[in-house]
Amino acid sequence: MNLGIFGATGLVGQTMLAILETRPAFKDVQVKVYASSRSKGQEIQFRGQTLVIEELTEETIKNSGLDYALSALDADLAAKFLPVAAEAGIVCIDNSSKFRMDPDKPLVVPEINLDTIKEGDKIIASPNCSTIQSVIPLKPLYDAFGIKRIVYSTYQSTSGSGVGGLRDLEEGLKGKEPTTYPYPIAFNLIPHIDKFLENGYTKEEMKMINETRKILGDETLAITATAVRVPVKSAHAVSINVETKKLFKMEEVYKVLEDFPGIVLEDDPAHNIYPMNLYTEGKDEVYVGRIRRDESVENGINLWCTADNIRKGAALNTIQILEKVAKLG
Repeated sequence: MNLGIFGATGLVGQTMLAILETRPAFKDVQVKVYASSRSKGQEIQFRGQTLVIEELTEETIKNSGLDYALSALDADLAAKFLPVAAEAGIVCIDNSSKFRMDPDKPLVVPEINLDTIKEGDKIIASPNCSTIQSVIPLKPLYDAFGIKRIVYSTYQSTSGSGVGGLRDLEEGLKGKEPTTYPYPIAFNLIPHIDKFLENGYTKEEMKMINETRKILGDETLAITATAVRVPVKSAHAVSINVETKKLFKMEEVYKVLEDFPGIVLEDDPAHNIYPMNLYTEGKDEVYVGRIRRDESVENGINLWCTADNIRKGAALNTIQILEKVAKLG
């Protein structure tokens, strides 16, 4: 297999390469790395080899000989280059927002809906980072009890804004002015991620609402969301309030969550055990805890989940899709 990494120099692209180095299924895969003209000719070490970055252009894509590509491009660049790659026969797994809500493109979390990928699909979308970690615990609840309504409240780390967000946090701790966010993030919370829309929601909040419906295959779901940037380096946290259609016992809730792939339960409040961003960084799973009945409604559940937004929320999810599509391992 010849595999390309589009956007190899960014946080997500670098993490893709780091994960590929550790995945046995990719030990014989030939990897090529691509980025903008600014990075052309730079070298990246990968499995003891030196990979030289090529400039990503329509011409280099057409002449690449790639079978698959993992894309860590921004949405505008994905819109420009991925259709070119697809036309060249390359199967592209895209981390950007560009194709997620395209009705002709599957939006995939491997633990949930691999069956939505059809033979011949050349562009496969990976969801928003906060959506991925949220739908993984929601899926077993949806299957077991049905879901009527979801309320999301996110606590998203600065790495979700790339190196600019991390820089604002580090420099802000030294008293310097922000360059990425509209306000200081150090010692602060900013209830503003992505652009505001006419309905008062941000694009980030609407991504979570729309993507959740598409992934779970249910356009009737009532969902609302508030997305907040917090002064944390890595890993996102999401507070999820769920109203189910069916009655449940709490032991049943614990059971379906515990049995679902990709979830680690950390839920022992008597011993102060619950998921936290700091201890989720670098992990592949979604950590779930603070599970309790919402006593304000008949069939309500509260839960708290954390996940590494650059790994499971981006790089790893695309790689897991690739492993299944390419039938590796």
